[in-house]
Amino acid sequence: MFSVLAEPNRLDIVELLYKNPYTVNEIVEQLHLNQPQVSKHLKVLADAGIVDVHPSKNKRIYALKPQPFKELDQWLEKYRKHWEERLDRLDALLKKEVKTNARHT
Repeated sequence: MFSVLAEPNRLDIVELLYKNPYTVNEIVEQLHLNQPQVSKHLKVLADAGIVDVHPSKNKRIYALKPQPFKELDQWLEKYRKHWEERLDRLDALLKKEVKTNARHT
């Protein structure tokens, strides 16, 4: 997922699709990219399981799939907890230091 999203235009497409589903032409208009380029990026995103394609009449509507982002969030949670614990300990240490310095002044 990281390697797919490392490409700036693909990340821009994901950011756009976060708000609403769009057709290829709407993505082209919003991001000012050319249509073949957008189609190529959408294929990479679809192959990676990040977007879904829903045909509607003569259009193809692209939307984000929530599952890959849920999995990424679950993976990141252990790091989030680790850093929150470390920052809480640092905060407690700094508060203790401030109290100690206040008593000595």
